[in-house]
Amino acid sequence: MKKSTAKPPVAVASQPVTGLSELDRELALARSGGMALADLMNHAEALSRAGRAQDGAALYETWIAHTVSPFQHVACFNWGTLLGALSRHAEAEKAYERALALSPDFMQARLNLGHQLEHLGRPDEAVAEWQKVVDRADAAVELHLHALNNMARLLEQRRQYDHAERCLRASLELKPAQNDVIQHYVHLRQKKCAWPVYQPVGALTQNQLLLGTSVLAMLGETDDPALQLLAAQRFVYERTPKPPAVPFHEGQAKRQGKIKIGYLSGDLHMHAVGLLSVELLELHDRERFEVYAFSWSRDDGTPLRARIRQAIDHYIPIGGLDDTTAAKVIAQHGIDILVDLQGLTAGARPAIVGMRPAPTQVSYLGLPGTCALPGVDYILADRFVMPTELQPYMTERPIYVPHCYQVSDRQREVGPAPKRSDYGLPEDAFVFCSFNNTFKFTEAVFKSWMRILKQVPNSVLWLLADNEWALENMRREADAHGIGRERLILAPRVAPPEYLARFQLADLMLDTFPYNAGTTASDALWMGLPIVTYSGRSYISRMAGSLLSNVGLPDLVTFSLQDYERLAVQLGNNPLRVASHKRYLAEHGRQSKLFDVPALVKDIEHEFERLALEQRG
Repeated sequence: MKKSTAKPPVAVASQPVTGLSELDRELALARSGGMALADLMNHAEALSRAGRAQDGAALYETWIAHTVSPFQHVACFNWGTLLGALSRHAEAEKAYERALALSPDFMQARLNLGHQLEHLGRPDEAVAEWQKVVDRADAAVELHLHALNNMARLLEQRRQYDHAERCLRASLELKPAQNDVIQHYVHLRQKKCAWPVYQPVGALTQNQLLLGTSVLAMLGETDDPALQLLAAQRFVYERTPKPPAVPFHEGQAKRQGKIKIGYLSGDLHMHAVGLLSVELLELHDRERFEVYAFSWSRDDGTPLRARIRQAIDHYIPIGGLDDTTAAKVIAQHGIDILVDLQGLTAGARPAIVGMRPAPTQVSYLGLPGTCALPGVDYILADRFVMPTELQPYMTERPIYVPHCYQVSDRQREVGPAPKRSDYGLPEDAFVFCSFNNTFKFTEAVFKSWMRILKQVPNSVLWLLADNEWALENMRREADAHGIGRERLILAPRVAPPEYLARFQLADLMLDTFPYNAGTTASDALWMGLPIVTYSGRSYISRMAGSLLSNVGLPDLVTFSLQDYERLAVQLGNNPLRVASHKRYLAEHGRQSKLFDVPALVKDIEHEFERLALEQRG
């Protein structure tokens, strides 16, 4: 859901404002108390259009201080809107409060006041202001929707999931046809493990719920590649501008010298993408390639962030640039291959790749599936994760590498080996685990896990502690299967070294489906923990299968839920067989094709060089 800010009533300027002397005359007229409100609005709007919003705000401030008018609350509102746009949020707060003091029923001002309070880091006060709008029965429906949707967004960010869902349901009951709201509703229920996820609301149909499902939520809801393509295409159609007639890379100087690889991402910090890609960035052959990053990633102060920055030849921050300017900057650097590490995930900027700042553009890691963006030509893949029969459902052409597509980091810092007692795990139990995020847990797979526990005596399931609603819903499902709640054991979120070390305490990892583990599966195998996975029809549902095949354990890959469940039960009841898998991983796992990062980097570079030279002619 996008935040929306109510716009002030604006009249069309009759005369353009030019020059400082004219501004002085306008300020003098405003100080005289003789300027009409319509003239004030005209002049301020013209200043704003000319890129002089600061002067427009000064004109409003002067007028308000010297003019007696029954419409002063409107001027205060407009003043607050300009101040908010200038990121002068504390001043904007005062402007809206003044508007409300003059007109307490001015709900638009209350809505905008909430946004300023949010910007000022006072979320509880922001929600309280929006709640006042919701409580006004006489307020227009659109104002109610604005308040409810922003409350839901902010409450979800603060992990107050139940309150957020109530707001979303109330909004959808007022107006069912809101795709932005539907996508948040569906994904929030996934996070809560609130099954079935597609819970009807008001007049919403099942079709509307399906069509409103976001790309990320669809990846976790079904392995049907046609539905995943549909979700991506709908996002592109609704949210991304049409590509320009002339790609931005055309007309640039002829590319020569080293091949320039540019990485586009907002996740080059402590994030799954940053964790996986750091050694790729470090190992690029500097004799042949020059590595750029065009990034809006935050500086989180972690050692990983420092490694990433050190591994990049030219780090170009674009967080303060609009998409068009950012695309022009990329084009001006003469990038041969632009690698989009974001896709359509949270924080993505798909409009940049749509402008085609590079002649060859590749999707990798961020979105394990099609993003349907017109500007993305290729996706890095292997023959397992993207078999031939999947290609018709991908808008990108595959760049096939010989072994596993997924890069990883062999320099992961691992903490001291813990004891089971440190995490409340029974010493003599068979420990199944799944440290994936709870939005990847589906009803069908969780029920399978409960049946597995029932068939493996003295076993427990070790899960990531994510949110209280997901935990309670999982416990209810355990109750329904006659599984004692004490057999669901929670793992707290911890720092990466401790997180890696504790994989050694589990016996077997149970993968999620259709959203397989990616980084988590790599971490588990690196630490010697075998995984049972279920590989389906989509790229994302085949990730762990690719990893297991390349680490040397293809027998742990299944292709139906029944076989997945049967294999997990067999292993749970045969700890000696599990021990042999662990022994194999300890002795051979890190020397397998899966973790031969230098070879994978060379394979990727070979393909990038081929594509770049084709473009250079």
